[in-house]
Amino acid sequence: MTDKTAIITGANTGLGFECARALLESDPGWHVVLAVRDTERGADAAARLDAPGRTTVGELDLASLQSVRNFAAGLPHRGLPPLRALVCNAGLQLVAGAQTTADGYEMTFGVNHLGHFALVQQVLAALTAPARIVVVSSGTHDPARFTGMPAPQYNSAEELLRPPPGGLTGEEGRRRYTTSKLCNMLFSYELDRRLGHGAGGITVNAFDPGLMPGSGLARDYSGIQRLAWRLLMPALRVLPNVNSTRRSGANLAAVVADPGLDGVTGAYFEGTRRIRSSRDSYDEAKAADLWQVSERLVPAVH
Repeated sequence: MTDKTAIITGANTGLGFECARALLESDPGWHVVLAVRDTERGADAAARLDAPGRTTVGELDLASLQSVRNFAAGLPHRGLPPLRALVCNAGLQLVAGAQTTADGYEMTFGVNHLGHFALVQQVLAALTAPARIVVVSSGTHDPARFTGMPAPQYNSAEELLRPPPGGLTGEEGRRRYTTSKLCNMLFSYELDRRLGHGAGGITVNAFDPGLMPGSGLARDYSGIQRLAWRLLMPALRVLPNVNSTRRSGANLAAVVADPGLDGVTGAYFEGTRRIRSSRDSYDEAKAADLWQVSERLVPAVH
């Protein structure tokens, strides 16, 4: 019988799907909400998870603040076990164009950070302590580590709200992605501070899944780039922190549910290993700026 619920964004594929699988297989008490943009694909994912009565598909488009509100408003009517975990996993990487969210914000920032900020704000009161919030970031947020990606550039949240004039180039698109992953870190640490470092029984941690050649982050790349990603990247799995999506999903599930991490908060995990994040990720002035702008853009919960 299920006695606890986890919400996982972007759970119909990749890391989110594998995290859901690992949670369901590790403990029969988990009920998992697959929070997905496309409910048909979500239903297919639920069928593949093959856990009858232990999965729920919820429509959630992180590129629409109204969709986030609708998703959160519907949770109390689903008859779910107590909400014990929220996994902010969904993300995208764009390398061309000038796409914006339904609310007019640059898509990378809007989905990777702002949509998740709104989701946390909307469901925070529904969490039943002890509970965990896990934000999926990336090692690419740290310019001191060689990742092959451009270093993030965070001057202010205001600068990230709109696409650059003329749209994204490949370089700028990837920089927007790494900057959004820095935003994930700043948000995680600031949320932990505002929640009293776990004083109320809710912990907040960030997670780096490593490079996952099987993930969908390269879907906006050119045909040649996608081919290289698909065919060449698996050979890199012998290197440190290069993982299959299944392995990273199991690691993420451990950060969500491992009893050995009870009470651990304000931490950053590379897989299941706790490490230091980038210097800028600990910048409280940047975190406060990001929070204040995000809070202004996201209507308060009534």
